[in-house]
Order: sequence, then structure tokens, then C-alpha cells
Amino acid sequence: MLGLNILSPRLATPNPLRSYKSSATPPFGSKIQHLSFCTKINKPAVKCRHSDYYDQEQQFSSTLRPRPTSAEASRPQSNSGVGGLPSKVFVGHSIYKGKAALTVEPKAPEFLALDSGVFKLSRDGYVLLQFAPAAGVRTYDWGRKQIFSLSVMEIGTLIALGARESCEFFHDPNKGKSEEGKVRKVLKVEPLPDGSGHFFNLSVQNKLLNVDESIYIPVTRAEFAVLISAFNFILPYIMGWHAFASSIKVEDSSRLNNANPKYGGDYEWSK
Repeated sequence: MLGLNILSPRLATPNPLRSYKSSATPPFGSKIQHLSFCTKINKPAVKCRHSDYYDQEQQFSSTLRPRPTSAEASRPQSNSGVGGLPSKVFVGHSIYKGKAALTVEPKAPEFLALDSGVFKLSRDGYVLLQFAPAAGVRTYDWGRKQIFSLSVMEIGTLIALGARESCEFFHDPNKGKSEEGKVRKVLKVEPLPDGSGHFFNLSVQNKLLNVDESIYIPVTRAEFAVLISAFNFILPYIMGWHAFASSIKVEDSSRLNNANPKYGGDYEWSK
């Protein structure tokens, strides 16, 4: 979701937990649809169009959950999430440089419970990028942070990005609404001149709040490799495929085989 608050600058040390606590933005805002375009540069152009993705911010809880006692730990734990996973686990990866800091967080997909008792994927997850400008030596102003949500296809574009290639993503959170064009976000990922990594440059123009800011951060080849490895790992999860895989049971396969002994299921080559 898009919720930019212009407040008096507050300084925070490069501690992700402390940074989130200091944010004045509510954990979740109203959902805003936006349209994104991405263009891959220096190679044959690859353009993609995405909708129904949201810029959101997540605020960590100010208190830590106490450790369970030995008796509590021995009891079976109930999982309210889909696919046998806990419903609330927050993870992230941060890169700190002299001019800015970048925090990368995966966000889970959404599922819809049907009357039949099964779950259906209603919205893909995404990866949330948070850029904070520097306010001193190893000190960053998270009150002025800007956010950008990477969709599944945009993540795929970054994964396929070569060492000498560039890409650009454009988001308009108010696409299709009366305030279309008043908020523009452009994320550019370009190779460093010496080939040692990439520049991440986020430009935000918000005419509603009179904001025009550009935050850039260099990402080394090793740091970029870490991000790509994390993107490769998390991609099936934000697509919800892990929930499908965990729901497969031996009796399900047996039932399909009994229903169609010759082909064992509704396969393309069985028709």
C-alpha cells in the first residue's frame, strides 16, 4: 500500500528492528492497486504489465514473544497458516552504504477459503523494498523511507538480469483512479561502471504530498548474488506453490488412479 507520511525527520541507527519501531506509518494501510511496467535494457526489450500489487509497510511488534516453557514446547503447535507454515514470521535482509540503506522483505501470498473447505490463491505475494537516505555516519532516516513492491514477474526480471544489463520498473499506485499520475515510482537497476555490481535507484514523485525524492544505493556483485539467491528460493512460496505441494497426499494419488486406472488422472494425453 502506498502511505507516505511527511513528518519531521527522525534519526535511527542501522538496526532494522529499531528502524521499524520508529516508523510512524501504520502496519497496514488501505490497499491501493497499481500498474507496473518493466523494460529490460541493453538486450532485446522485454516489457511486462502487472496489476493488483500493493505497496505495503510492515511494523515490527514493540515486544518480543517470551520463550515457551519446556512443557509448552513439548505440546503440538497449531499452525493457522496455509501449507503447515506459521502464520506470522518476519524476515528480511539489509544492505547499508554511505548514502542510503536498503531492506528487502518477502511478503506472503493471500489465500481464499472456499465453502468446500479448500484454499484458493487469491493474490500472489511480493518482495518489499525499503530505501532510507543516510542522515550521518551509519545513521539512516527511516522517517523519510520510500517503498517499492516487486511483483512475481519483476522478481523474475531481476533474477534473469545479466552483469551488464539494466532494467526499469514503473508503478502508478493510483492507476485507473481519479488521482492517476499524481504519484509516480520508478526503480532503475543499472550496472556499475566498473562491472562490480549494480546501482539501485528509486525515484518517487508525489504531487499529493509535494514529494520529489531519489534514493540510490550501490549493490556489489556479492550482495546482488545474495539477493538473487534469496529471490530464487522465495519465488515459489510467494506464488503459493509450497501450499499445494504440502497438500499432496498419498491417498489423493491412489484415488486418482482408481478413478482412471489407465491413465491415473486428468492428464492432457489421456484425452
